[in-house]
Amino acid sequence: MATEGGYKLEQQHGKSRVRVSRVWRRPGSDGGDLVVEWSVGVSLLSDCLPAYLSGDNSSIVATDTMKNTVYAKAKECTEVVSMESFAIILAKHFITFYPQVTTAIVNIVEKPWERVTLDGQPHVHGFKLGSEKHVTEVTLKKCGALSLIAGVQGLALLKTTQSGFEGFVRDRYTILPDTRERMLATEVAASWRYQFENISNIPAKPFCFSQRYQEVKKVLVDTFFGPPNVGVYSPSVQNTLYLMAKAVLDRYLCWTVSRFHDIAFVQLNMPNLHFLPVNLSSKDNPSIVKFADDVFLPTDEPHGTIQATLSRARSKL
Repeated sequence: MATEGGYKLEQQHGKSRVRVSRVWRRPGSDGGDLVVEWSVGVSLLSDCLPAYLSGDNSSIVATDTMKNTVYAKAKECTEVVSMESFAIILAKHFITFYPQVTTAIVNIVEKPWERVTLDGQPHVHGFKLGSEKHVTEVTLKKCGALSLIAGVQGLALLKTTQSGFEGFVRDRYTILPDTRERMLATEVAASWRYQFENISNIPAKPFCFSQRYQEVKKVLVDTFFGPPNVGVYSPSVQNTLYLMAKAVLDRYLCWTVSRFHDIAFVQLNMPNLHFLPVNLSSKDNPSIVKFADDVFLPTDEPHGTIQATLSRARSKL
């Protein structure tokens, strides 16, 4: 940030949607290839004010160079790395290689290629495209201060029963009836921040961010649905959202060795995607379709938006 001639200037520049795919040939004990596809965004905060104020570009890191760096660093990763680890590798490069760069922000969205299973056996080089996306954002300052956020987008969940909504505020504009029986569908966007506050806090032994991602996602899904044979009743999306976030943060209270002690907060955005009862009638046929908890009109426009962030009382957001 700079003040010049009575104006305050804040600036950053970068490269967005750098698409890169990396294949590791037969890295696992099963002898199968591993492929990832990432959309990478890089943004740099740097001391390049002359470029803005006088057209002097001598301190600018070209955005094309940022793009090329993504591919070069992917090539250097001869061992399998998680998306979060790759974001840290990129951020470290930019703040150490360029003296004028004070902060690097790297965000990555992973396309969900999943190994194909044929006749119960994982295919050695076959993959299919999944649904939800793994995301991360790393912010790293030259002093080593780190913010590391991971999450999932597009996690579509639906249950056909065990959901209701009643006792809400009623006024002259309210027409929605109370119900203890409805479908519940949502597309979860979740994010969580790891409590590594400095680059030096990252464990020397590789931290398995990919495994942690799968574990947290499983906790969210299990809490949404409840036990497979009976489910769990949801009195509102708000309550289900809270229980899902709490289940992640509470894990360290239940286990002697915590798997989730390094997560500072969980943020969930869960739109309420509606399945509306269908009744059709005409003058000649008053019951073409008479709703009996069976035929619905799925719609996501408009939809309810429910969002909350849950953290431990002594945790810093």
